[in-house]
Order: sequence, then structure tokens, then C-alpha cells
Amino acid sequence: MTSVPLKFRENGTFKIVQFTDMHIKDGRIEPEKDDRTLTLMQSIMAEQKPDLIVLTGDVISSYDVEDQEKTFRRAIAGVVQTGIPFAVIYGNHDSEKGITRQRLNEIVKEYASNLTEDGPEDIHGVGNYILTVAGSRNDEAAAIMYFFDSGDSAPEPIGGYEWIHPDQVQWYRMESTKLAQKNSGPLPGLAFFHIPIPEYEQTWQDGTINGIKGEKVCCPKLNSGLFTAMLEQGDVMGTFAGHDHDNDFIGELHGIQLCYGRVTGYNTYGKLERGARVITLHEGKREFDTWIV
Repeated sequence: MTSVPLKFRENGTFKIVQFTDMHIKDGRIEPEKDDRTLTLMQSIMAEQKPDLIVLTGDVISSYDVEDQEKTFRRAIAGVVQTGIPFAVIYGNHDSEKGITRQRLNEIVKEYASNLTEDGPEDIHGVGNYILTVAGSRNDEAAAIMYFFDSGDSAPEPIGGYEWIHPDQVQWYRMESTKLAQKNSGPLPGLAFFHIPIPEYEQTWQDGTINGIKGEKVCCPKLNSGLFTAMLEQGDVMGTFAGHDHDNDFIGELHGIQLCYGRVTGYNTYGKLERGARVITLHEGKREFDTWIV
């Protein structure tokens, strides 16, 4: 658990800004595009004044840079300077060359406003952790956020993108159950990961989406049961992914909203106008508002 307190405001709201797929590089490839990305983020943070900033992966394009550590520090510098609490999960491009997720986490831990954690060592991934939001009038947990490392590439001969593994799903079930027992029932929850789970494609096929679908859903070929677990645990109201730069839609399946962020980085593919997703939780209610800026 983090030592930096997250708390609902006196008006009963808690605002999150999700940046995703920033794809910051090191100035050798169209540096003006990285400058535009970082300037855009500064503008959105200043305008929205969130209670939490979440970076949902592909913060850097590690394969396209010579000094991954320096590039990562530059990518998060603006977020750090705001002093607003922030949390990071990693995508398939953050550690594909030259740096590990573990080292990226060591870097973010240098900053006082960081909430990112390594998570359990005995399950897949680096960065499986939870954050709670306290009520406006006390320090008791009133909402929960789950963060998952969705990995990168799946092994051959399966191929494609990695899935959230069964040990991660079991970890989620255990944490959710403990919190429900402690709080006399499930807390309103959100979940964040980089690569969308297969149910994102299902909502598209079922025609239950709002927003833009400009490319295929690049989800894993295997379904490891995370959505079923969330449905059975009864806490997660919405999930938030990135990865697919031309998708920003929200689909609903069995009462859970499956949401894409809006691609933030200019130095990568995609036709959508760059931006971010804003999420507002409401204290004591199993509902949230969300929109693109």
C-alpha cells in the first residue's frame, strides 16, 4: 500500500487523468513531436487538476532510443513537477530494449508523488498493485483501483500479445476478497492495464460501444479469465486500457464498462487527435463519469 494518501474531495468526487501511449523518444526521431506530447500533457494537467495521474503504458519507445533511462525521466518529468500523485503501468514497448520494468520502477520510486509498486514477486509481471481512495470525512477506504502488468509478446507458437496470467487473476481475487471482508462488501473499483482483454472485442461484436473504433482490437489470443473474475467479485465497475491508438471507445458487458484511453503521443502512429481520458469517481456510489479531452 502507498504512503501517499488518496482521498475523495469534500464534494465527494475523485478525478483521474489517464495518459496512454506517449511513446517518448530521445530527440533523434522527430523531436518536435515529443515536445508537442509533453506540452499537451502539461496543458491537460493544468486544466483538469486531477487527484491522480495514471500512465497506462508505452511511456517510451525503448527500441527507438539510445538512453532509455534518460528518456523515461524526461517522459515523466512534467508529471513529477506537478506534485500530483501518479501511478504507472508498462506496455509492450517500455522495456523491449535496453531497460527492464524493474529498473523503470526503481526510477519512479525516486519521486515523492509516485504511487507505483512492484507488486508480488511470485506472480507474473512487475507492477501488479492496488491503490485505495479514502472517504472525504474519514480515512476508511471508499474506492479501490487495481493495476495489472499486461506484459508484452506472447510466446510462440501462440504469438500475438501476452495475456494477464492466471496467477495475476488469482492475486486479484484474493485482494478483492480481503477488501470486501474488511469493508462489509465490495468497494467500487476500477482496473488499469495496457493491452486490452478479449472482452473489448466482444463488446464491439455485440454492438454495445460508444466512441471511435479505428482499428482492430489488439488483444491476446488467449482469455485467462480476468473479466469473469471481476464480474464474480463484483467490485470493478470499469477497466481502462491503451495500446490501440485509433480506438477510444467504451463498451459495456454485463454491467462493466470496458474503456480505452485516448492516445497521448504524437511520435507514433494513429489518426485520432491526441489527448487523455478523464475519470471521475463519486463517493458512496457505484458509478463514474468519463470523457476524452
